[in-house]
Amino acid sequence: MTKQVIIGLHTEGVTDKRFLESVVKRTFEEVAFECVGDIEILDIQLIKVPKQEFIKEVKAAQIGYEKYGIMVLCVHADSDSSTDKDVFEHKILPAFEFAEITEEEEICKNLVAVVPIQMIEAWILADKELFKEELGTDKSDQDLGINKKPESLSDPKKTIEEAIKIAFSNLPKRRRKPTIGELYGPIGQKIKMNKLEKLPSYLKFKEGVRDAFKKLNYLH
Repeated sequence: MTKQVIIGLHTEGVTDKRFLESVVKRTFEEVAFECVGDIEILDIQLIKVPKQEFIKEVKAAQIGYEKYGIMVLCVHADSDSSTDKDVFEHKILPAFEFAEITEEEEICKNLVAVVPIQMIEAWILADKELFKEELGTDKSDQDLGINKKPESLSDPKKTIEEAIKIAFSNLPKRRRKPTIGELYGPIGQKIKMNKLEKLPSYLKFKEGVRDAFKKLNYLH
């Protein structure tokens, strides 16, 4: 009998979800092959939380459980730093611990952190060939300024915006230049997972997915 898994996703920004929705589902599907038996990953449920909520992650766990019956909640937070230490210490762990110890029954207690180093845009640059294909450019990584390791960039979003400008700098003005926001969805759907696996922060997320399956008793 096929086991179905319902996953919720709470992101920091609107554009982030366009990229992460596909990446999260594809990661769970990959790890599902390590489990015993057949597992179906249902479409990701995007969880919106009122801005005034103090601990948004906990509220997302409540809303996701009550509204969609989620079994796992993925929580995205950019590190905005060269390490994830501060965001885990001051945001992720306190929220996860609160969700775990609360006596509230209508809440998802199986939480997974999605914490890219600096910004989610670093993950977008994990597959540079795909990035260039989406831009339709044959310029080199160096020409575009994307020749460094993605997580070593202090502002990967700005790097992408500059790369778009460079890619279209010598082209006819009638050819419309894409905005950065238009790249999140297509790249999230097409990005090679082995490219993401070169990023330590993604591997940390994937290990969290394994832990989530273990909590469901689908992986030992």
